Amino acid sequence: MVSSYKTFTLTGQLTAEQIDFFNEHGFIHFKKFINPETVSSIIDASKQVEQKWIDNDLQKVNGVPIKYGKDLDGSPIVQRFAFINQHHQTLSGLLLDPRFNSLLPLAGDGSRLGTEEKDGMVFNHYINGPESKFTKMGWHTDGLRDIFYGGKLNPMLNVGIHLSTLKPENGGLKIIPGTHKQSIYQMLFRKKYFLDNKADSEEVSINPEAGDLTIHDGRLWHRVAESSIRGEESRRRVIYIPIIAGKYAPKNENSPTVFYQRFAGIVK
Repeated sequence: MVSSYKTFTLTGQLTAEQIDFFNEHGFIHFKKFINPETVSSIIDASKQVEQKWIDNDLQKVNGVPIKYGKDLDGSPIVQRFAFINQHHQTLSGLLLDPRFNSLLPLAGDGSRLGTEEKDGMVFNHYINGPESKFTKMGWHTDGLRDIFYGGKLNPMLNVGIHLSTLKPENGGLKIIPGTHKQSIYQMLFRKKYFLDNKADSEEVSINPEAGDLTIHDGRLWHRVAESSIRGEESRRRVIYIPIIAGKYAPKNENSPTVFYQRFAGIVK
C-alpha cells in the first residue's frame, strides 16, 4: 500500500509539472490553500446552517437528501450537507477565490465549478461515535453518477477543501491512482459500489492538514476509510465542490431525488 506522494503549492496558474502529475495519477494535493482563520470561519458557518436545518427539520436540499446523525453527546448533527454554498455567504464567498479558476483547465474546455449542479458544495462531517450514521464510505467512482443522471460520462473532478488535520489512524480518503484511465467496464465492475470497504494494495492515503486542497478525478476508484480512533479525535470535516463539463444542468427546490440517492442508507 502506497502512503506517500509529492505535494504542491497553488499560487496562481498551474505549472506544467502539476498538470502532468494530475494527468498521470488522477489526483493532486496542494498544501495550505486556506489559513486557520478561514478554516474556523467555515466550520462556524456550517454550524449556523446546521442549526437552521435541524430547527426546520429540513430533509432535502434541491432534491438531495440530508444525512443526519448524532454527535458524541447524543445531540443531532448534520453529517452530509448538499448545496451548503447556497445557504451561507461565507461558503459562497469562499468560491470567489480566483485560484479556483486556475483549476478548471484540468477538466478541459467549458468546465466550471458546479455550484448549482450535482450536489453543489458538499460538506461532510464524520465522527466515530456510538450513534454516528456517517463513519466511512465504500469504494465508488463519481463517474457512475452521470449514468444515473441519464447523460454521457463527462469529465468531473472533485475539489476537496480539508478542514481537519488527519493522521493515518483517522481514516479518510483513499484513492487508486491511475484508475481515471480505466475502461467503462472496470469503472462499473472492478469493485462492489459502496459495499466494499476493504483496503486495496494499490491505494494511496490522502492525509491532509487543515487548510489543504486536493483534487481527484471522479472516475478514480476511491473510498473513505473509517477512523480507528473513537471519540473527539475521530472528528473530521471536509468540503467537496465539483468541477464539471458538459451541458449545464442546475438544480432547484423542485428537482427530483436521483434514483441512487434513495438508497443512501447503505452509505455509512
